[in-house]
Amino acid sequence: MSTSNRQDFTDALERWNERFALPGYLFGLEPNAFLVKQSARLRPGSRVLCVADGEGRNSTFLAATGHAVTAFDLSPVAVEKARALAAQRGLEVDFNVAGTDTWEWAAERFDAVAAIFIQFAAPTQRQALFAGMWRTLRQGGLLLLQGYTPKQLEYRTGGPDKLDHLYTAELLRELLPQAQWLELTEHEAVLAEGNGHHGRSALIDAVARKG
Repeated sequence: MSTSNRQDFTDALERWNERFALPGYLFGLEPNAFLVKQSARLRPGSRVLCVADGEGRNSTFLAATGHAVTAFDLSPVAVEKARALAAQRGLEVDFNVAGTDTWEWAAERFDAVAAIFIQFAAPTQRQALFAGMWRTLRQGGLLLLQGYTPKQLEYRTGGPDKLDHLYTAELLRELLPQAQWLELTEHEAVLAEGNGHHGRSALIDAVARKG
């Protein structure tokens, strides 16, 4: 890892630890509405990976619906809060502290990957991130992804303030040319996910199957 990359990693870790250390849950306790809807596509008892899971709202939801869930996040502060949330709810989740660049993307390990607002990844990191998520899916597995589109810069109700971190349908098709797209929709909706995502938002919903 170059000196620049180490500095970027340190800066991101400090920034997210600081945000997650605030009282309460940054993105609330309720699961992401897109994930709730799309989870109906999952077979009972699926093995699911939650990428950059934060404080556990999404991983604990999936565990509560009967799936075998593995989750990771860069911030140990967030992971500790996620473990506390799972314990409070009497749920088992395999929580890990890791970044997307250090996580072992084991081949064909999961039936589904949940990637909800993972737009911290710069363009230079994005190709490797998407390749890893795709590699770890089993044949027939699903990538469930929600993110922000460039129009989000007009709303500023969550997400990055950098245009090159935002998604379009065209960009996702380029990143995963081999995917079978079950859904790939740009739209707007009002989010109420804690203080982190709150208000009218420009979104993209994506469901890709690994054929």
